[in-house]
Amino acid sequence: MTYTIAEPCVDVLDKACIEECPVDCIYEGARMLYIHPDECVDCGACEPVCPVEAIFYEDDVPDEWAAYVTANVDFFDDLGSPGGAAKVGKIDHDAAFIKALPPMNQE
Repeated sequence: MTYTIAEPCVDVLDKACIEECPVDCIYEGARMLYIHPDECVDCGACEPVCPVEAIFYEDDVPDEWAAYVTANVDFFDDLGSPGGAAKVGKIDHDAAFIKALPPMNQE
């Protein structure tokens, strides 16, 4: 089990979680952030700093956002485990259903 980032992060990309993560396992996609399931140490440091409450322990992801659990895992299919997001930088990729979402309203 690991932490998962869900829909409230889409088009927000606040990155407070990246700054808080002690193992650099939160990667930036085109429209949202993703937690690497093998690199995450389940410390939970990212969860309380998320301004839009998009980070959940995998078992606690609300049902309407269950697809984001798979999206967080699938994001790393081609990337593998590079051992830290800082090495990689922004990756112009998202799951197909995330790419298809309308722009999220930023207020």
